[in-house]
Order: sequence, then C-alpha cells, then structure tokens
Amino acid sequence: MPTKNIAPLPEEPLEASPVQPLSAEEARRVREQNPPVSPWWVVAGQAAVVVVGGLLAWLFTGKQNVGWSVAYGALAVLVPAAVFARGLTGKFSSLDAGTAAVGFLLWEMVKIALTFAMLVVAPRLVAGLSWPALLIGLVLAMKVYWVALAFAPRPKTKSS
Repeated sequence: MPTKNIAPLPEEPLEASPVQPLSAEEARRVREQNPPVSPWWVVAGQAAVVVVGGLLAWLFTGKQNVGWSVAYGALAVLVPAAVFARGLTGKFSSLDAGTAAVGFLLWEMVKIALTFAMLVVAPRLVAGLSWPALLIGLVLAMKVYWVALAFAPRPKTKSS
C-alpha cells in the first residue's frame, strides 16, 4: 500500500490570547455587579404562574377543570423546583466544588423523578383532567426561569 507524503503545517507565530484573566479586584467588581439570582426567586415566580394561570384559564374557558389542569401543570414544575432549591441551598451544598456538583446532579434527578411522578398521578388527582391545559401550565411554569432572570432584584448601587 503506497504512503502519501504529507507536508508539514507552516509554522505560525503564537499570537497573544484575546482573553485576559481578571485581577482579584476586577473579579470582585464583576461579582458585585452581577449577583447570583436566588432559586427561591424563580420558585416565587412559578407560584404566581400557578395561581394566575389557573384563574385565567378558568375565567377564559368557563370550565373549572381547565383551570385546575393548568394549575396542576404549573404545580408539576413548582413543587420539584422548590425541592431542588431547598436541596441546593442546604448546608452541605457548598462544602466544596465536588460536593456542589454531585449535589446539583442528585437534586436535578430528584426534580425530574418528582415531576414525572406528579404527571403520572395527575389523572387521579384532577377531575376531568385536560392534558392540553396541563401541558400549557407546565410550559408556562418552565418559562418563568427567563422572566425571573429578567426581573431579578438588582444590586444596590453605592453612592459616592
């Protein structure tokens, strides 16, 4: 089998990286200007979606079961999110980076399993369940993450 000769790549001088590391002071200022959003802020927004979404669905359709279906769909996101937030804000969640990563994965699995379980038992808990309405509530509550980030409390500015 014949072998092909491959020409070596031309040598190019290494350019300076466009990414510059931050100094400790610059990193501190970035953290002050962009504080983390509390997971409880998101849970509060989802709780509002449960109430408002359920009431609006009931009001617009005139059917109580549609309102309960939308509310239960949002609850299927809210309850697991609250369990997840509680797990992430516990005292063992920030011992070190490894514990935090394992804790995050563990609580995410718990959240998914709890959501699945709530959807499985939905027909037994909601009389006259409307699956399309439940899915609308589910999606609305999931989209609260973006709204919560947009309306998160801003850091207080120091007056000079």
